[in-house]
Amino acid sequence: MGPDGAPGQAVPWRKVLWERQSFPDNYVDQRFLEELRRNEGIRQYRYWAVVKEAGFVGQQLSCVAIFITFWLYMEEGLLTPETLLWTSLLCALLGYGLHQALTSQTDSCSEPRTRLADLQSAAIFLSFTFGFSPVLKTLTESVSTDTVYAMSAVMLLAHLLSFPYSQPSPPGSLSLNAALFASVCLASRLPGALHTFAMLSCALLVFALWPCLLQRMRENAPCQFTGMCVGVCIGGVGGLGSQTLGGAVLLSLALVSVTLLCPLLLVWLQRHKDNIHGPWDEAEIHEDLSRFLH
Repeated sequence: MGPDGAPGQAVPWRKVLWERQSFPDNYVDQRFLEELRRNEGIRQYRYWAVVKEAGFVGQQLSCVAIFITFWLYMEEGLLTPETLLWTSLLCALLGYGLHQALTSQTDSCSEPRTRLADLQSAAIFLSFTFGFSPVLKTLTESVSTDTVYAMSAVMLLAHLLSFPYSQPSPPGSLSLNAALFASVCLASRLPGALHTFAMLSCALLVFALWPCLLQRMRENAPCQFTGMCVGVCIGGVGGLGSQTLGGAVLLSLALVSVTLLCPLLLVWLQRHKDNIHGPWDEAEIHEDLSRFLH
C-alpha cells in the first residue's frame, strides 16, 4: 500500500503508464510484495570444497616463495646455475610428460599443436634468453639495489593479485609479465650471465608452465591436485625456513589465513546474505539478439 493510502474510487488500480488514473503516483496495491523473492540463485558453499579451491591461491603464494628461495641460494653461492638448469630441465620433461598423460583423447584431437611445435617453442625461448642474458644482466646496473628489490616485490604482488585463479591455463598476460619482470630484476643482481639465464628459465617454469599443468590436474585428477597443492605449500614454507625463519612464519600465517580462515569466513557470511528481488528490479532482455550482430 502506498504512503498516501488507497483512494476510495470504484475503478481498480492498474499497473500502466499510458493512461491517467485517480491514484497517487507512488501508489501500489496489495499485490506488490507478492512477487518478492529472497536470495534468488544464491550458492550454498561447502567449507572443504572452498578450502580445496583456495588451495590454488595458497600454492601460488608458495610458488613465489620457492622462486625467491632459489634466488637466495644462488645469490649466496649455495646453488650453481648448472644445477638449477639441469633440475629445471628434468622437471620440465617430467611435467610435460604428465601433462600429455592427463590430456584426454578429445582434447588431443582438438589441439593443433604437436610435440615438435612445443619443442621448437622451447628451443626458441631458450636460445633468445641465453643470447640476451648478458644484456639482462647489466639491465639494472644504474639502478640501486633497494629500488630493484622494491620493484621486484611490487611486481610479485601484482602477479599474485592479477593471477587468473579460476582458469590459470595459460596465465594472464598481466600476471605473467609482472612475474617475468620481477625475475629479470632479481636475476640482474646475480654474479654472472649464466646465473641470469638459469633464473629466467626457472621463472618460466614456475610462473608459466606450472599453472598449466596444475590446471590440467585440477580438471582430470582432483585427488592428485589436492596433494600437489599441499606439497607445494610445504615446499615453500620449508624453502623459506632454510633461509629465514621469519619468512617461513609469515608464509605459514598467510597460507593458514587464505586456505582455512578465509573459506570459513565466506561460509559464515553466506548465512547472513539477504538479497531481495521483485518488480522494482531493472528489466532484463532474454531475447536472443545475436541475429542483429551480423
